[in-house]
Amino acid sequence: MSLTNYRALGRSGLVVSPLCLGTMTFGAGDWGADEAGSRAIFDAYRDAGGNFVDTADIYAGGLSEEFVGKFIKDTGSRDEIVLATKFGFNGSRNPLAGNQPQTGNAHAGGAGAKNIHRALEASLRRVGTDYIDLYWMHIWDGVTPVEEIVQTLGDLVRAGKIRHYAFSDMPAWLAMKAATIATERRVPGPIAMQVEYSLVARDVEAEHVPAAREGGMGIMPWSPLGGGFLTGKYKREDTSGTGRLSGANPFGDSKFSDRNWEILDVLKEVAAEQGLLPAQIALAWVMAQRGVVSTLIGARSLSQLTGNVAATEVKLTGDQANRLDQISALAGGFSANLTSPMIRRMVYGGHDVKGWG
Repeated sequence: MSLTNYRALGRSGLVVSPLCLGTMTFGAGDWGADEAGSRAIFDAYRDAGGNFVDTADIYAGGLSEEFVGKFIKDTGSRDEIVLATKFGFNGSRNPLAGNQPQTGNAHAGGAGAKNIHRALEASLRRVGTDYIDLYWMHIWDGVTPVEEIVQTLGDLVRAGKIRHYAFSDMPAWLAMKAATIATERRVPGPIAMQVEYSLVARDVEAEHVPAAREGGMGIMPWSPLGGGFLTGKYKREDTSGTGRLSGANPFGDSKFSDRNWEILDVLKEVAAEQGLLPAQIALAWVMAQRGVVSTLIGARSLSQLTGNVAATEVKLTGDQANRLDQISALAGGFSANLTSPMIRRMVYGGHDVKGWG
């Protein structure tokens, strides 16, 4: 495997690298990279053969999109790069409220038609292009009907302003309903799901992964290193000053749980056997999972990017993969248990019948 081992993203003709360059760190201040540092990361990714770049309208207040657009223009690589950006989170700012989202403009966020058109026009201006290859709904707003989302994004595909669209951070049922509506109406549908997925975040396997497969959507993991936890840089005896990893965050509880430390111990063992970094093993594991097409990586330095790209060459042994699978496995729960071998044997008279996939 390498970055030039392109594959189709979902049921589409859009071909992408197995690692996608996430640019949330571009122009992000103290914890990110300035323009020169961002450009070095972009160039290194491109030199390694990568063709998939992901940004968003809210990253660094739009500066990430501006950087990406400038780098693409400078390198004359627009036709080679699959450019992805996002809409959904509120983009308005109240001058009197610092960086807090303004509460007075509800239509500066969400998945309604009004905001989608507003957000896309703004992104096109910042990036300096007349179309986006992949337009993500960054997060579902919990309000807008699926029919409106499919209609609006499908119209933008037909108008040529976007080539494809996809969903990030949404219930599995919503993505499946969108795919079903699009199929029945013979209109453009979503081609991918972007979800948190790693050795310490496997809950999407119960509903999202099967829904993605059934709906023709490729899985694109974000935070494949568990917010940095799976790099092994944190110490169990001292988790102070580690930001959202140790506190509340919008997408789950602290990564510093007893179960996760046990997963990390096995990950380190496998890394030592391979003579590699834990992060590289964690990336190799998630890239090998069913339905995963391209995995988002972010970097604040060239060394981080180089280490991540090297993970495309990692091959886990059967024993190593099994150990990682077993230590990180979640309890099946209701949905997963519906298709368990025990249930199938009850249905098929004692036979463990396998499905077609």
